[in-house]
Amino acid sequence: MSVLSRNLLNEISCTWCIAWISNQSIVRYTALIVDHLGLSLVKTILMHQVESSSSVVPIVLWHGMGDSCCNPFSMGSVKSLLEEKIPGVYVHSLMIGSNVVADTENGFFMGIEDQINLACDTIRNDTRLVDGFHGVGFSQGGLFMRGLVERCGDLVVKSLVSIGGPQQGVYGLPHCLGENHVVCDYMRRLLNYGAYTSWIQGLLVQAQYWHDPLAEQEYVEKSLFLADINNQGQTKKKEYSENMKKLDKFLLVKFTKDTMVDPKESEWFGWFDNADVNQMRQMNETLLYKEDWIGLRALDEGGRLHFLEVDGDHLHLDAATFNYIISNYLV
Repeated sequence: MSVLSRNLLNEISCTWCIAWISNQSIVRYTALIVDHLGLSLVKTILMHQVESSSSVVPIVLWHGMGDSCCNPFSMGSVKSLLEEKIPGVYVHSLMIGSNVVADTENGFFMGIEDQINLACDTIRNDTRLVDGFHGVGFSQGGLFMRGLVERCGDLVVKSLVSIGGPQQGVYGLPHCLGENHVVCDYMRRLLNYGAYTSWIQGLLVQAQYWHDPLAEQEYVEKSLFLADINNQGQTKKKEYSENMKKLDKFLLVKFTKDTMVDPKESEWFGWFDNADVNQMRQMNETLLYKEDWIGLRALDEGGRLHFLEVDGDHLHLDAATFNYIISNYLV
């Protein structure tokens, strides 16, 4: 007999005892039973729901470039789908700014370090996330979410899911998502002008994960974000690796026909060969992996680093694939 059934049976027995002792009429007996049982049933169901909800791990979402936390056709839809597929789940879609307009603009012009600090503070102040959460990032949000894991070691991130995230950066932006094409064109001109120029690094988010394989040393010295969280500096930050190793699972989703992230191999930590930029190196051939600068090798050897390849363009996930991600990494 289930706990729920046993509780209801006890309530019924107790109610009948009280009714007989009170020597009330049959009508009173019935009314008392129905009334008491109804209250008990409501209380039991509510307690059951609270217990079920508390056992479901919350999810934090980070949107991509040109998007916002709450666009009903993108992140709003993802949030609703997660709530539908995982009963009782709490989903927090990060808003980087005071409103959705600022959130979208900050995806281009707020320094990534400032974005991560804001995201970490937002999560710390949400009591529903104090016991941990799954982090899911889309496009550049997948890269930023990893930065959050590395830099905010006090947060409890259980699974990290990067969907089309440029983990090794980009060396080209053939397409720009979002409705503001003027901003996209402006961004491209700045990157072409000089991505590692100090004022462009300070102004433009995408410059901070621009990775020029023909100027590797300049990138390492002047990149304000990517070179740091990939631990490519002379002095390695041990906490980055240690924080990544706390993850239960790290899923990397790559799109085979991606026209947004260039090169698409970056989504699986692949990058150009330093000796021959016409060749690509897989993740396990890079020094980042071999010397375990950020804990990838440890996660891989522990069976906690996972790869998923999607036959489609950037962020083109079908329902079956998204359901697979939910059932294997978010519940």
